[in-house]
Amino acid sequence: MTEEFETSESSAASFDIKKFLFRALSYWKLFVLLLAIGIFFVYQKNIREEFSYRLGTKISIEDDSNPLFTSNASLTFNWGGVTAKVQTMIVTLKSRSHHEKVVERLEFYKTYLKEGRFRKQDIYKAAPFRFYQDNSFPQLINNPIKITFLEQDAFELEVEFTGTTCSVQNFNTKEITHVDVPLGVFKQQFKLGESIELPFLKGVVRLAENRIAASGSTFFIQFNNFDGVVASYNARLGISNERTSPILDITLIDKNKEKIVDYLNTVVDVLSEDELSRKNQYVTNAIKFIDEQIARVKVEMTDNVEELNDYRKENKIYQLDDDGTLLNTKLSKYEEEKEAINKQLDYYANLKNYLLTSNSFTEVPAPSIAGVTDGNILSNVSKINELSVQKSKLQYSVKEDASIFSDLNRQIEGLKNVLLENISSVSSVLRRDLESVYGNLHKLESEFSKLPEDQQKLLTIERQYTLSQQTYNVFLAKRGEAEIIKASNVSDILVVDKAKNTGAMVLGRNLNVRYVFAFFAALLVPVVIAFILTFLDRNIHSPVDIEKLTSIPLLGVIGKNVLDDNLVVHRKPKSAVAESFRAIRSNLQYYYRTKDFDSTKTLMITSSVSGEGKTFCSINMATVFALSGKKTILLGLDLRKPKIFGDFKIKNDLGVVNYLIGQTTLEEVTQKTDVENLDLIVSGPIPPNPSELLLGERMKALISELKSKYDYIVLDTPPVGLVADALELLDFVDASIYVVRQDYTKRDMLNFINEKHKSKQIKNISLVYNGYDQKAKYGYGYGYGYGYGYGYGNYANGYHEEAKAKGGIWNKIKKMFVKG
Repeated sequence: MTEEFETSESSAASFDIKKFLFRALSYWKLFVLLLAIGIFFVYQKNIREEFSYRLGTKISIEDDSNPLFTSNASLTFNWGGVTAKVQTMIVTLKSRSHHEKVVERLEFYKTYLKEGRFRKQDIYKAAPFRFYQDNSFPQLINNPIKITFLEQDAFELEVEFTGTTCSVQNFNTKEITHVDVPLGVFKQQFKLGESIELPFLKGVVRLAENRIAASGSTFFIQFNNFDGVVASYNARLGISNERTSPILDITLIDKNKEKIVDYLNTVVDVLSEDELSRKNQYVTNAIKFIDEQIARVKVEMTDNVEELNDYRKENKIYQLDDDGTLLNTKLSKYEEEKEAINKQLDYYANLKNYLLTSNSFTEVPAPSIAGVTDGNILSNVSKINELSVQKSKLQYSVKEDASIFSDLNRQIEGLKNVLLENISSVSSVLRRDLESVYGNLHKLESEFSKLPEDQQKLLTIERQYTLSQQTYNVFLAKRGEAEIIKASNVSDILVVDKAKNTGAMVLGRNLNVRYVFAFFAALLVPVVIAFILTFLDRNIHSPVDIEKLTSIPLLGVIGKNVLDDNLVVHRKPKSAVAESFRAIRSNLQYYYRTKDFDSTKTLMITSSVSGEGKTFCSINMATVFALSGKKTILLGLDLRKPKIFGDFKIKNDLGVVNYLIGQTTLEEVTQKTDVENLDLIVSGPIPPNPSELLLGERMKALISELKSKYDYIVLDTPPVGLVADALELLDFVDASIYVVRQDYTKRDMLNFINEKHKSKQIKNISLVYNGYDQKAKYGYGYGYGYGYGYGYGNYANGYHEEAKAKGGIWNKIKKMFVKG
């Protein structure tokens, strides 16, 4: 029996699923209310939903080489592979600087709006006018400017200011400042095309081409923070690229499809222009260097031709003889070789100094300009220039400590060291060649000294002029070649699929799904409440709970009392509650017979705490005993909180207390009631020492004297969960009833009585379940009829059949008590 009780107690401690479900179902009104509120809010949100769209463009990163490049071209360039370009393009497209160029070109920091049903809507090109702002003047930001068109090409400008200052931004410098403005609504009328010059706005409003603004129509323009607009578009731009593929899919999300189209196409245009500019940077640097050399040589050639003409006029020598002409030809040849070698040595010296002192190598001119033909030099200069350009581009969009910079710096440093070694090696060879040329010139100069002095002078001047003219022609040829290359270069960006306002993907979710979420959200609230309350609930809600919590037998189940007092058996003898008490009486009488209690029977009724119906059960148990023709006395022994006198409309002046202290006799404290055969002794005045009074000899004498006069003695005692008085009275009674009230008694309150019963300190005790409501949310409808109850001990066969006839619950009664 003990083992069975421990198992059931552990089970009772677990979460009660049935109780949770019944409680959750009881909140159906809350669910309906929340569902109605949820549907209303979802509907309001759905009709206000502004959809976003996604459009895209597709580009290919090509490795287009200039078709004019041939094996004989003296200006050569190496741009790297496609993979590196793809990564560079992706980084560029995600960079803030790239989006700044796009936003600035499209002026997307300026928005045209029209008042819609729920919000101001971006109408972009649908606006019938354009505002041409003065970008050098700060413009009002983050505050809509209302434009109302009037008759005769006039309009009214209106702005509402919530403070005495407002933010303005100069869209050239991007600087944000504050200006003083009038508090409240500012209004002023202007003519179309008239210059607007206000402290917070400067520009001109003109109608768009072939557009008419109706009188009374209202629009808005709004300038937004430039950096905020750039960040917004940057965040909404998506780039996808399959591994090893040169194709980039670029998408953008926005609420205006035309804006998406223009922005995507401009993103590609700016990227293509920047790529072409970067691709031409090498040749641009070369042209710049050539132009500087041409200017220098042109000055030298002009000086030489003037000197030659002046000398011829003065000396009247206009041509050399045959020997002089031949000698001049040889000298010119060696001078050209010397000039070419010196030019290369100067280039290598400058290049070496540039490599050693500079951190950027984007300004290196083409080696071929100086006549350099070494393949290693040409290739490495081109590579280091390309890496430097790539590094320069990344500095606008990648953090300084990014690993890609370390990799680029490592590659540049390696190429620089290789170039320095190449320069050292080639320079040594050139110096040897230069010494050989100087030797040949020295021999010719010996022959030159044998010519007449006037011919020597003329020969020197002509040779210098010839050298300048040849150098000038070479640079002109190089410049023409560079210009041809620059003009014929094409961008590596190929537009595969241009952005168009077709097939836009709507990003607004399926709005009907929100109703499903509203349903589950409304369902979740009562479920959570029911779960929490069930988890925290420690009350006893049904007779089944008692079976799980204690091994003490359940004597009977009493329904709810709907009367205004406790005399339900006396006032409503045919009610279901009265039948419940009669069933309990029958079970008690059987118990008394099995225990051979032929004389006066005593019954004590107690409970855990006040309010569980202890007094109610005491009055009605005494009443059913009396109505059966037995002389019954109801003894009020709850000396601390007496109640029993009120239902019988009897005063509490004299009672048990007066008897126990020896003030009165038993006859003086015994009072008649309206119930036949039922007498009552109230508790009397509240004493200072109730426990001592109940333990005294006078209490024994009282019980003994009452047994000589009555058939049944019913004791209404204090709750055992609060005081120990009831336990002291157990020696005077034959049986005890412990009252448990539905939805009131806590589960833990049974621990005390369970412990006493388990340790055999309390015997002959049974439980009565009070306040049972079969229709209540925790009744469960287990069939505990009001006229049925549990008996005590081992039943005789005759009473077994009688109890079985009273209800199907007898099987449970039998199982409990037979095992006990």
